[in-house]
Amino acid sequence: MRYIIITMNGLDLAILGLLHEQELHGYEIRRRLRDDLGLFANISFGSLYPALSRLERAGLVVTTIDEGRAGRAPIPLTGSLGGERAVLRARRAGVGRAPSSRRSRKVYRITESGRDQFTRMLEDGAAASTDDDRGFGLRLAFARHLSPRARLRLLEGRRAHLAERLAAETARAGGGGLDPYTRSLAQHASEATERDITWLDHLIESERLGLDDSTSSHVPAPDPATTKGSNP
Repeated sequence: MRYIIITMNGLDLAILGLLHEQELHGYEIRRRLRDDLGLFANISFGSLYPALSRLERAGLVVTTIDEGRAGRAPIPLTGSLGGERAVLRARRAGVGRAPSSRRSRKVYRITESGRDQFTRMLEDGAAASTDDDRGFGLRLAFARHLSPRARLRLLEGRRAHLAERLAAETARAGGGGLDPYTRSLAQHASEATERDITWLDHLIESERLGLDDSTSSHVPAPDPATTKGSNP
């Protein structure tokens, strides 16, 4: 049950994050979830549209109708072969339609309440997602919407978690009772974690440098009125 809750919250966050940047059709939301974010490779319309309806009922998303899209939308991949064949047969039956016909499509747009909710979800879950691979990847994908300090907390928390993971993997790889293949697999896992830590170290260093530059740029200049006469 815990996994289902995290997945649904993650999907809501991803949808709001994409709509935070631009209005999108349902097909385009699905494509970007699968291809751009790479965290929802198996997302189906059977999962996407209920989530969009839930967000719309909550007032976080609104829809408009786009009448300007010509042509037919792709056959939705519902996971049901019989259902997809039925759609295909119906479209073939209507092949004699006038070529000028157009198919209206819904366009999804985030509301101001949706923007506020997205920001809260992104910030509130930053610390809790460091031990969840998908949760961390999702928040990192939208980290540009976090404050510099929140980004740094996200990265440092993830690094601390991976350091603990690496210690456990190293102990397992060096322990007895493993056959050569299992030991090799454990070593491979620890090497992958080491690479992730190195990658995070670079990101953390960059964030710290940016934070230092931002802080120093806001240091007020000395007030001439207070420094006048301080020299002999």
